[in-house]
Amino acid sequence: MLPQNRRLRHLQGIYFRNLSFTRPHGRAADDLEADLPSTKLQSLHDGPPQLHHSHSSESLLPTRANSRRRSTNFANVSPITRQKQLEYTIESRAADVFFSLHCHDGEEEPVYISEVSERAINFNFRFFDLSQAGPTVTRKHQFIIKIWAKRQQSWTLLLTEDVDLRSLNYLGSLRNHHFPPNSLVFQLVDGLYSVELSSQTPEPKQAPPLPTSSYNALMKLSNLDNSIQDALATREALTAQINSLLERSPPDAVPQAQDAAQLASKFVASQTRALRAAQARKADLQASIEARRAAIREGRAAQARAAEDVKHARAKLPASIALLSSTRENIHGQRRRICEDLARIFPIAPVPSGAPLSFSICGVPLPNTDYDPTSSSSAEEALSAGLGYVAHLAHLLQFYLSVPLPYALSPFGSRSSVRDDISLLPDSQREFPLFLRGGATAQYRFDYAWFLLNKDVEALCVSAGLKVVDIRHTLPNLKYLLYVCSAGRDEVPERKRGGVRGLWAGRMKTKGRSMGAGAGAGACADDAASVSTVGSRPGSADSEALGGGGRQREQLMGRVISKESENNSSIGGGGGGSGSADGISSGGASARIGLPFDESAKLTLRTKGLRENVGARA
Repeated sequence: MLPQNRRLRHLQGIYFRNLSFTRPHGRAADDLEADLPSTKLQSLHDGPPQLHHSHSSESLLPTRANSRRRSTNFANVSPITRQKQLEYTIESRAADVFFSLHCHDGEEEPVYISEVSERAINFNFRFFDLSQAGPTVTRKHQFIIKIWAKRQQSWTLLLTEDVDLRSLNYLGSLRNHHFPPNSLVFQLVDGLYSVELSSQTPEPKQAPPLPTSSYNALMKLSNLDNSIQDALATREALTAQINSLLERSPPDAVPQAQDAAQLASKFVASQTRALRAAQARKADLQASIEARRAAIREGRAAQARAAEDVKHARAKLPASIALLSSTRENIHGQRRRICEDLARIFPIAPVPSGAPLSFSICGVPLPNTDYDPTSSSSAEEALSAGLGYVAHLAHLLQFYLSVPLPYALSPFGSRSSVRDDISLLPDSQREFPLFLRGGATAQYRFDYAWFLLNKDVEALCVSAGLKVVDIRHTLPNLKYLLYVCSAGRDEVPERKRGGVRGLWAGRMKTKGRSMGAGAGAGACADDAASVSTVGSRPGSADSEALGGGGRQREQLMGRVISKESENNSSIGGGGGGSGSADGISSGGASARIGLPFDESAKLTLRTKGLRENVGARA
């Protein structure tokens, strides 16, 4: 950078070397004043003259460079003396230092104040940026730097230097230089500069030539900058004039009072709204507290009633526990009895000539999820019938064991099916048949239906606490389930009474329809005889309790039929028959006979007569 182009905005940092509080030896005072007239003489003119002791001719001689330092001066002294001498040496040289920058306009306020560097001799202050200080500062090439030092708990002005950036000498670096005491080194944008040391020619920068602006463009920029600075100066002058006028003119208190009154009215209105909201909130809280008090009173009354009920219920607790235990035992016994009945209704027996774990249900052999598509149609029918029995048995067990099946079953004999409502399937394809219809697709749906049936059997086994080894063993798993559910050491409980009457009513309704079709009294007698023949088989305990003989059953049937015929004749106006048992064969009366159980009614037959009826129809 050319010397004439150096400005204060280019200054970035300052270094201070070789702090010293003593006068330099080897030169006369007048020689020093001759070398630095701008600093020393100016300081003499600024303040009162200070007297110094004259030095002898020996003290003015320069010290020899090859003088040898003697270390034997402190050889025989005590360690305390050495410590004190060391502290004195450090105290005489080290100090806390900071500097301040000032302009030449007579301003007392500094442009920049550095940080304080503590206990050192050489100081490297932090870099700074003066580009934001304004054009009155950044465009100057002269400034004053003041060095302040702290010794013995007091700050003193150590050095005041008037610096002209145009007269600085280039150094390049801080290395390989012997700095005099209290030497200042300035960091500019292009390198290091000093006042005391000799100038060195900086090395030219190896950079390609850059295009620059023309003289006219630079003059335009200069004029524009001057115009901007004039506008800023004018604005500052106008601001100062306006402030002075405002200070001289008396303030008008009316607008301020009006503003204060408006503000106070706004505060009053807001506080009024807040007061109303607080009052409403208070009323709501009071109502809520009253409602809570009423609820607390009701709750305490309810607690008192509950405590009274608990006091009375404690006396009934042992009886309730005993009743619960007996009910559970009865339920378990009834389930054992039902499972034994189902095991007799659907007998599962091993196939003598089959493979291991080969069983048959109701005499129909059923393989363990193994089907040969090349088998005959008779094998397909037997397979469908066996799966229908299994579906029917699983469908009944879900109600008796209180276990909902994951896949709903539709037991219709050899045309049973299973529904999958869990998988992601279309609604029209959720029904899977447990019989074969032909084709590869039907084979796949049949295999999947068998798999779902096995999953239902597995769910029943898991609910009973059984571990299923292989779900493909359909009949072995069912056999195991029925064996475990019907096992027990106590006796199986008896059936509840009333089931045989429903069975008789169903038979009488069937026979009454056959007589109404034109069979006549002879047919009615034959039917009664057949019923008596069926009833002559060994019955249940309930049937024996009712009379135990065929004649009593015939009399009971005759009474029911005659009573129903009389009721129908009285309702129909007396037409169609005489009201006796023989009149049942007429066409009009037969259609109006109503038995206690209709065809649409759902009957639950839990007696031994169900097996009798099944055996009779078989």
